[in-house]
Amino acid sequence: MILQQWRLILTLECILLLISNPSSIEKRKCAFQLNPLNPHNNVYRYVGDVSGSVQLCEKTRCCVGYFMVNNSQPKVDVLACDIVEKICPDATCRPQTRFNNRFIKCVCNTDLCNSNMTWTPEPKELPPASVALEASQQASPDDSHVSPLCSCLTSKAAEIDIADVELQQTVAHGHFATVWQGKYKGSVVAVKVIPTSSKCHFITEKEVYELPLLKHAGIAHFLGTARKPDGDSWLTVLEFAEHGSLHSFLCKHTTSWILSLKLCQSLSQGLSYLHSDLHSNDVHKPPVAHRDLSSFNVLVRADGTCALSDFGCSTILRSCSGPRQQQSYIRNTVAHAQVGTLCYMSPEILEGFVNLHSGWCLQGDIYALGLLLWEIWMRCSELFKGRIAPQHLMPYESELGASMTLENLTWYVFYLEKRPSIPDNWKLLPQGSVLLELLSECWDSDPDARLTARCVADRLVSLQSCHSL
Repeated sequence: MILQQWRLILTLECILLLISNPSSIEKRKCAFQLNPLNPHNNVYRYVGDVSGSVQLCEKTRCCVGYFMVNNSQPKVDVLACDIVEKICPDATCRPQTRFNNRFIKCVCNTDLCNSNMTWTPEPKELPPASVALEASQQASPDDSHVSPLCSCLTSKAAEIDIADVELQQTVAHGHFATVWQGKYKGSVVAVKVIPTSSKCHFITEKEVYELPLLKHAGIAHFLGTARKPDGDSWLTVLEFAEHGSLHSFLCKHTTSWILSLKLCQSLSQGLSYLHSDLHSNDVHKPPVAHRDLSSFNVLVRADGTCALSDFGCSTILRSCSGPRQQQSYIRNTVAHAQVGTLCYMSPEILEGFVNLHSGWCLQGDIYALGLLLWEIWMRCSELFKGRIAPQHLMPYESELGASMTLENLTWYVFYLEKRPSIPDNWKLLPQGSVLLELLSECWDSDPDARLTARCVADRLVSLQSCHSL
């Protein structure tokens, strides 16, 4: 009897020891394999002990698999323990396709479950250029069809006589140019001075501004270009925006709900027009991907409307651009060819999953648009009733600091699938659910799931009519 009681006590102590010492619970085992061409994958080495092709998880009970699809065959990019604990209800590696079936992810909750993934490709896949044109048709205000004919003509702007341009004072310094306030034929203008080292950006921007049918209230008004007599720089003359960049405006001003909507609507309408595919009287404006959409490259006029500017990194998605636009969807694992401002780069661009001359850049613009909407609303005093709106910060600055790197941003945005923090009180606002849904559908991890710019503009109009503070 005493022996039985003693055994019972020992059994209870063992149970209590297991409960009080979680580390003694058997850890998840995951298949382990990393693509050596992608240095970002190294983060997975540190989430569990590795023994050959098996990893023992330290921080999660979820296994993850990332696969790239080449010639209809999935090839392993990452097999490992997930970086942090996430919801992973599936016992098997069920494929989740991304980027038009060019990339596959699975997350599962049993030992070595990520080693066995079954995937059948779709019978038909649209090439990226076709998808780009299809997406731009959705964003087009007149639902015009894509012309089968080559339509690469531009409307040449008259060259400006540099003697008519007067530079008065510097107002901004950018990556590729210095912006001056000046005068042209008696009117106040903005003059971008671009050095010869940035010649390619000057040529690209000039080509975009000279596209036919480009004139729109949401796009900075282009007056022309000139070259300095000494030949060391070029000038681009534009309308003058009294408040400067959106970044400068938000640093200096909080906004009302009505003004924030005005900024957001004009911004999204300008991007919708830029992305649209337009035909009129045998003249064609193809879709244009901005590719460097940031609060530094959006201007704010005196009336509180926004205008897109700075097209030096843009891509014109011409229907006649030949093999370059018909390239397959590729992953650049050897060297990242990203352009633009780091914190606005979409997950797929950060990780190098995008051919930067393809229509997938349109979806990258939508991701950046979502971040800009977040920036604007974070300075709207009426969204912080009873509190002061926080000072203006760049996207991810509060989470990663002002000196964020490509590596830690990629880890945070792509692998952890994190986005800028949303204030808790927004959920309690009458329009809170609409704001959160709009942002989440702009910065979705899957580019195919993001809204078009036209849809964003329409949602914002509905938001103004249905919700007022």
